[in-house]
Amino acid sequence: MHKYLAKSNPEETIQEHTDNLLKNYQRLKKLYPAVEIDWYLLELVCLLHDLGKMNLLFQTKLGNASGKGKEIPHGYLSVAFVPDSKLEEMGYSEDEIKVVYQAIARHHERKYDFSDSEWKNEIIRLEEQWEDFNYSQLGENAEYSSEVEMLYFYPGSRIFEGNSAADAETFKKYVLLKGLLNRIDFAASGGIDVELENDFLMDSMEMQLGHFKAENPEADWNAMQKYMMQHQNENIVVIAETGMGKTEAGLLWLGNNKGFFTLPLRAAINAIYGRITKNIVTTNQAERVGLLHSETYSQYLLHEGNAEMDIDEYYTRTRQMSLPITICTLDQLFDFVFRYAGFEHKLATLSYSKVIIDEIQMYSPDLLAYLILGLSYIDEFGGKFCIMTATLPGIVTDLLLENGVDFVQPEEKFVSSRIRHGMEMVHTEVESEFIKPFFNNNRILVICNTISKAKKIYSELKEHFQGEEIHLIHSQFIKKDRSAKEGAIFKDGQKDSTKTCIWVATQVVEASLDIDFDLLFTELSDVNGLFQRMGRCHRNRALDVDTNVYVFDGGAKVCSGVGIFIDKLIFENSKAILNEYAGVLTEEKKMELVERVYSAEALRGSEFYNDLIGTINYVKAFDSYELDKADVRMRFRNINSVSVIPEKVWQENAEEINSCLVALHNTSKEISTKEKMIARTNLAEFMVSIPDYLYKKGESDLHEINRYESVIKFKCDYSSDVGIIMYEKQEDLFF
Repeated sequence: MHKYLAKSNPEETIQEHTDNLLKNYQRLKKLYPAVEIDWYLLELVCLLHDLGKMNLLFQTKLGNASGKGKEIPHGYLSVAFVPDSKLEEMGYSEDEIKVVYQAIARHHERKYDFSDSEWKNEIIRLEEQWEDFNYSQLGENAEYSSEVEMLYFYPGSRIFEGNSAADAETFKKYVLLKGLLNRIDFAASGGIDVELENDFLMDSMEMQLGHFKAENPEADWNAMQKYMMQHQNENIVVIAETGMGKTEAGLLWLGNNKGFFTLPLRAAINAIYGRITKNIVTTNQAERVGLLHSETYSQYLLHEGNAEMDIDEYYTRTRQMSLPITICTLDQLFDFVFRYAGFEHKLATLSYSKVIIDEIQMYSPDLLAYLILGLSYIDEFGGKFCIMTATLPGIVTDLLLENGVDFVQPEEKFVSSRIRHGMEMVHTEVESEFIKPFFNNNRILVICNTISKAKKIYSELKEHFQGEEIHLIHSQFIKKDRSAKEGAIFKDGQKDSTKTCIWVATQVVEASLDIDFDLLFTELSDVNGLFQRMGRCHRNRALDVDTNVYVFDGGAKVCSGVGIFIDKLIFENSKAILNEYAGVLTEEKKMELVERVYSAEALRGSEFYNDLIGTINYVKAFDSYELDKADVRMRFRNINSVSVIPEKVWQENAEEINSCLVALHNTSKEISTKEKMIARTNLAEFMVSIPDYLYKKGESDLHEINRYESVIKFKCDYSSDVGIIMYEKQEDLFF
């Protein structure tokens, strides 16, 4: 037998598959020659990684041979072809040769569930296939040994981060070699290019500036945007007022490099993606800009009418991180901090990428810990990062420095002299009676800390202002209704809107929606959250009344949610400092107050501080490869919610829901992957995420999709005006 297959559907030989790896290897080397990798060793592992597939048991599995016995994962067999004597002669150290063996053996993370004798016997059997195997690309690297040198490799061995500088350097070489082999291998298997070139962004930004100049001949990049361009090759932390053009500034810092743009909320990511593809990168988007979060495919379906777009190929490029610019959530990128089995391709990619972090003030203590650790790894491995934020908790820069991260910060904060907010502190709980007199041919936004409080205020205002436009938005609406509400509040919240309305909301509007209401009434959560909420009122216009923001601080009581998911010490510190500075607030003063409340000194003893430091130490305490990817996904997302379809929604949409379930149940080849993805996307329109505690208090029915997944019908009432309504009255303390 002279034809050895790498895969059977479609049929591809080991030689053909390896040829595709070599093409992608050359592409990567051409586009990113400065990557800190030994290019010869990377080419070598590309050549050798799949040679173990010529073993008879693997070929039998593909229907290309007949044999019986226990199949050993092919990576562990491919190590028989490492030319260790040649590497020794070339001057490679023992540790460097170990890295080659390990990268090949573990290019797929397979369980080590075989004995050393089984492994050795299978390697000996490979000699017969090797004699029949011919691949000219191997050239002088063609070598086989029936006895693997145990000095360099045995199946149970691994390369760990270690405690010494030498161990850390070896670990870095391993992560880069295995990670880039993975990227190249994934691309070859997916039939895509491992990387697509960013040769367009600076031209696109110049065109954008040209559009600005067409409207105003004096237009130019502002001081912040110019600063970002001047520091393209440095890690940078920039504080800038909302409306200063941070998105453009981030892209100018990115330049014609590979980059990732991270934001905390899907709605914000979708908005940035829409803005960039509409205004800046307006052509060949499917080869230039990607969107990466848990609902990527459903978002891409919205753009399917674009004639140049093959949605499946676009989705594959995005998932494989091949696009020049990717806009994503933190969990899609930074889970590598746990160093789980198979994390290497992410960190290897980030070693030659630039990462933009926006809206950093929105992250919870655990996510902030992952971010700080992730940036320290990116810096160590050669990547660059930029933090752009309207308000910066002082503890962030302190912890970056503590973790050995170098960055530059401009001496000035980029703020305008424009005054947007006049604030009055109200020393009671949030009350509809206080709000009612202010509703007079204007647009009012009310933000509460909890859903239960938002529902109460909404029902009181709705009853009082019958026939008026009174609306409610929070996280417990099914996706279909939530999307409609987001569209409606966005429309009502434009500064030139003449609509008279009141919107009652929770923190879901804090950072994800570009809205501009006339008056804001809000519960106090903390100073940082408050200033985010203020950004939804007079967002892009100067203050033209004495007061446009009313903050309810609870008086002798505390506001809803405090002590549950709002840190009590931070709340009290925020309350004290805001009462001291009530009145007109400049943008510079807001930034100063955030720095004071969130300095490391002020935070000590708070639950926020303890969670942040505790999480950093917790993650550092894990050994590399101690966790698998499934463990990490659970830990990283801190999952405490369940996606369900409310019973009433199921009853009203039974035909469409059942049709989706039938498509997902179908295991035949008659239904395409795309059709299944569309069914999954349509089904998600009827789902809502509810807190785990609420789910456990209710009743539900499971409808199985496959042995891994079920759809949950949750027994509760539901209204498109109010959201989920429990059959038994229960207080909902979550967003």
